[in-house]
Amino acid sequence: MSTGLACRGVRGATCVAENTAAAITAATRELLQAMLDANAIVAEDIASVLFAATPDLDAAHPATAARELGLGDAALLCMTEIAVPGAPERCIRILLHWNTTRTQAELEHVYLGRAAALRPERHWPRRPSGGAAAETTPKSAAPEARR
Repeated sequence: MSTGLACRGVRGATCVAENTAAAITAATRELLQAMLDANAIVAEDIASVLFAATPDLDAAHPATAARELGLGDAALLCMTEIAVPGAPERCIRILLHWNTTRTQAELEHVYLGRAAALRPERHWPRRPSGGAAAETTPKSAAPEARR
């Protein structure tokens, strides 16, 4: 268990309805904002963000959404996800490198929409075992309130 500052990877994924610049940017913005909110991440603590899109998404760079959210000072890189048979189509994945004192177990990874099938235990917002939608903590709340 680390008590000092470490660079941690926060993961997320979403699927896009169509291969258009507007759809890619909107879906990426929604996912990235959910990742920031879920972990109370501020721009100054982000080291870099990697974006991977399936080969069927080529109308825009997902990193455009990060710039629109004010994350242009972080290193941003887009790449093509490998084409695996049976993998979700029109899928965007994000790996955000975050300088934090939190442990790996304290990170909230976010999988939205059809991408939740990739990691059902990480569906966002979290759902309690009863199946009802979980309440989400406002992004202004202290990180301790999210545990």
